[in-house]
Amino acid sequence: MILIVDSGSTKSDWIAVDRNGNKMLEKMRTKGLNPEIISDKKIKKIIKGHEDLKANRKIVSHVFFYGAGCGTEKPQNVVKGVLQEVFVNADVHVHEDTMAAVFSTINSDTEAAVVCILGTGSNCSYYDGKMLHQRVNSLGYSIMDDASGNYYGRQLIRDYYFNKMPENIHVAFESKYNMDTDYIKYNMYKKPNPNAYLAHFAEFMFLNKDSEYCVELIKKGIRLFADTMIFQYAEELKTVPVHFAGSIAYFAQNEIKQVAEEMGFTVGNFERRPIEGLVDFHVKNLK
Repeated sequence: MILIVDSGSTKSDWIAVDRNGNKMLEKMRTKGLNPEIISDKKIKKIIKGHEDLKANRKIVSHVFFYGAGCGTEKPQNVVKGVLQEVFVNADVHVHEDTMAAVFSTINSDTEAAVVCILGTGSNCSYYDGKMLHQRVNSLGYSIMDDASGNYYGRQLIRDYYFNKMPENIHVAFESKYNMDTDYIKYNMYKKPNPNAYLAHFAEFMFLNKDSEYCVELIKKGIRLFADTMIFQYAEELKTVPVHFAGSIAYFAQNEIKQVAEEMGFTVGNFERRPIEGLVDFHVKNLK
């Protein structure tokens, strides 16, 4: 059994296939396994708490894990150690989540492209057809993550409290979410995963895209992300497309295309859930 995992800060999707790519189990989901946010003990507890993963852990031959927070060697080793402890007979590979986005969006194994992730968090890299290049090291949701779910959640809450929302949007937002001050502060500063808490507000924009306020808020974030991240690769953008992965990107396709035309870069493919495209890639390249 081969396990392919696409793990964000909010959730992790797991697919189990055989060596021919045939699914052996229904797609599974656990909580997010970001080693920058939760401990190795918590990661292990989450994995072993899933009945199918626990029941089949000894027959897993390979684990290909792509995860948020796995961009450097130390967190990669943390996750790898846990996975090897749980899946005792498996050959384990841990990569940053950007590589999942790369392999699921490029049109061929050797295509060069700028690849962006817009989900709970955000990131942007250049894939030259062989290697991944990053010019900005992420400092996480409190400083970076422009145009991500947690970025938009933060902007919505700020606009609500600073009375920057149109009245009808203010009322709709207040009716959908608990906007009690103490409740928000408790979720932000006392509970785990405040980035995921912020990100859950982002859905509101896409449910209210008939509002100019929401459309302009989406575009504002995309412009900021393009300025701070995409144009780190200004020279590469002259010859390669920009692919996007993640739910925020998927639902903001129109706004991304409009900003791209405005700012002068070429939009390529969109992939809401990168994990599906990883099955073919790994089956073809399995040793």
